[in-house]
Amino acid sequence: QVQLVESGGGSVQAGGSLRLSCVASGSTYSSKCMGWFRQAPGKDREGVARIYGGGSNSYYYYADSVKGRFTISRDNAKNTVYLQMNSLKPEDTAMYYCAAGPFVDGSSYCYAGYWGQGTQVTVSS
Repeated sequence: QVQLVESGGGSVQAGGSLRLSCVASGSTYSSKCMGWFRQAPGKDREGVARIYGGGSNSYYYYADSVKGRFTISRDNAKNTVYLQMNSLKPEDTAMYYCAAGPFVDGSSYCYAGYWGQGTQVTVSS
């Protein structure tokens, strides 16, 4: 079992930055892969970024829409994954969910067996 608690969402103007945090507790095996998804009103949930492993053995993946603007990182000592979001755009507005799982699936994101409750990000133009 893994419990995930997100924080760091909020409202910013376009061009601004936010950093999301997700603290994981429970099985380290089941949270070997951690990532972020988002869902905007009326749209399907989409993957944003994921990190598999840790330290020098970290493997990353980003959605094309956020490459160069978002950075995912992980502090294994704190069991926390971060999503640094820079140059935010109105189209980044969504509920952001942290997800964890034991491996990367065919979508290139985490096989997400566990989900956080979500944190809202709103970007105004």
